[in-house]
Amino acid sequence: MTKRVAIFISGGGSNMVRLVEDMQAGNHAGEPVLVLANDINADGLTKAKALGVPTAVVDHRPFKGDRAAFEAALQAVLDQVQPDIICLAGFMRVLTEGFVAPWEGKMLNIHPSLLPKYKGLHTHARALEAGDREHGCTVHLVTPALDDGPILGQAHVPVLEGDTPDDLAARVLVQEHRLYPAVLRRFAAGDMRPIMLP
Repeated sequence: MTKRVAIFISGGGSNMVRLVEDMQAGNHAGEPVLVLANDINADGLTKAKALGVPTAVVDHRPFKGDRAAFEAALQAVLDQVQPDIICLAGFMRVLTEGFVAPWEGKMLNIHPSLLPKYKGLHTHARALEAGDREHGCTVHLVTPALDDGPILGQAHVPVLEGDTPDDLAARVLVQEHRLYPAVLRRFAAGDMRPIMLP
């Protein structure tokens, strides 16, 4: 049975595009039914429309920090499309336990570090400051604890001499575009085995 997939974005949506393209390529257990953004100016909305995927916007700003009300509005949109899986793809809002708990085991996120290292923001700068020789990205199941759910996949990149955070971010993003579609393809088919890319 095909799994209905909703993708949350906040910006350009490059990971969203890769997820949608892979689902639309055929022989996939997932089907993109919604791209939802928290910013009406998110460039990813235009890309989603070009790919033929319905879009919606729930702007967080009018809620003025009332997370429960914002998340209720998110859920109201989801109720209209009834997804089986949510993929967070550069969605820059922290979701509370009240939203996450009902979706636990059905919500994925991609994070730009080799978790459990560097939860939260500024991961590339933190890896450089620590003198790491290896960095990368992780796809994990979302739990109420930030960047803490079971790992479904990781991809590694070397840290090169002279790297800036932007250099490292660009190389990690290439791997994100490989890893996230591979994990979703497996997960939508009911396979929870982690994928480890070199």
